[in-house]
Amino acid sequence: MRVHFVLAGLHRIHRGAEVAFESVAHELGLLGEDVVLIGSGRERVGRAYRFLHVSAVSRDRFEGMPNFPLLRNEYMYEELTFVAGLALRYRRGDADVTVTCSYPYTNWLLRTGAPWRPRPPHVFVTQNGDLPAYSRKSEFRFFSCEGLVCTNPLYFGRNRDRWHSTLVPNGVDTDRFRPGPSDRRAFALPTDRPVVLMVSALVEGKQVLQGMRAVSRLPDPFLVVAGDGPLRADVDRLATEILPGRFLRGTFPHERMPDLYRCADVFLHTAPFESFGNVYVEALSSGLRVVANDNSLTRWILGGNGYLVDGASEETLATALKAALDDPHVGAADRAGFARAKYSWKSIAGLYQSFLLEVVQKSRL
Repeated sequence: MRVHFVLAGLHRIHRGAEVAFESVAHELGLLGEDVVLIGSGRERVGRAYRFLHVSAVSRDRFEGMPNFPLLRNEYMYEELTFVAGLALRYRRGDADVTVTCSYPYTNWLLRTGAPWRPRPPHVFVTQNGDLPAYSRKSEFRFFSCEGLVCTNPLYFGRNRDRWHSTLVPNGVDTDRFRPGPSDRRAFALPTDRPVVLMVSALVEGKQVLQGMRAVSRLPDPFLVVAGDGPLRADVDRLATEILPGRFLRGTFPHERMPDLYRCADVFLHTAPFESFGNVYVEALSSGLRVVANDNSLTRWILGGNGYLVDGASEETLATALKAALDDPHVGAADRAGFARAKYSWKSIAGLYQSFLLEVVQKSRL
């Protein structure tokens, strides 16, 4: 199959959907498929796919811009600039199937065709939520696809009757994210106190400030927040007030993230809901204990390997953190083994391969 993955942040943003698409594409290439990634980053060596660069104006440039129905946030502004370039370079006849998780503009362009210019079938992945697939309001009423990859059971349950769907979680590179010795000095982290790690975009929905307040209730832990976003100034301001001398925020290259996970004692994630949450399986694969919100999705992902509580309560979060920190390394091998068995990218790519082939064959009937 000729498979094209299309997303503005590919090879430029190194989290969430971008990591998932790049990892699946690489494994599909190793399985013998002809894979092209199209994004606004730069080509990398050693990948089992080809990369096509299309320029885009970074989402950071649009923070604070006015919001409109079709430009609701900085991500949609960025996507629109990306699609403008994509329209000039993309050749529909070069693919047997296209894949994105971005709506509306990328999805609309990939689905555009004409009698004299037929398009390949399109697969949409719910990396950023399934609102386009089930909502009939505003621009979402124009959504369509030939295949829907649902990243969790909730999305699959409410969309499978409308769209040709499959349930495929995200995965993790278990060779890189694994338990092992750490070098805290490489990150300027203290060696004489426990370290709590948060990996998150600094946006309202992630509730990072809530997690910071919970950590501040404990006297010893040092908190690391790996991420960036519009709330960076609020995060830094709050850290100065409640975590003086025991806080670090930064953005780290993706290749350094496995080492950063190994420097932590406990992983904390306070987002009430995630479409999947790659960070959960990265933490598990690294052997970390995870403190997170208790809901059906985190229970499904973690499989009994987390401290799941009501994340709306700072006191409850702090209590869970203390319990996890009391003996953080017990069971690390079991947690890593669970992640390796369920979430290796090779296994996930095999599920993608089967579904994409099914969509292509169905479109040719």
